Amino acid sequence: MHVILLDALANAGGAVGAGLAAIGAGIGIGQIGKGALESIARQPEASNDIRANMILTAALVEGAALFAIIVGFLAMVL
Repeated sequence: MHVILLDALANAGGAVGAGLAAIGAGIGIGQIGKGALESIARQPEASNDIRANMILTAALVEGAALFAIIVGFLAMVL
C-alpha cells in the first residue's frame, strides 16, 4: 500500500517539476525578448549584436529547461 502511494507521489512530483520547468522557461525567454526589444529601441545601431546575444541566451535557457523536463519525466518513469 505504501509503495503504491510513494509511486503515485513520485509521478505527481515529476509531472509538476516538468510543468514548472516549461513555464519558467517560457517566462524567461519572454523576458529575454522583452529586454532585447527595449535595447534595440534605445540603440538601433546595435541591433545585430543584441539579436545575436538574445538568440544565444534563449537557446541556453531552453537547453536548461529541456534538461529539467527530462529529469522530471525520469522521476516519473524510474
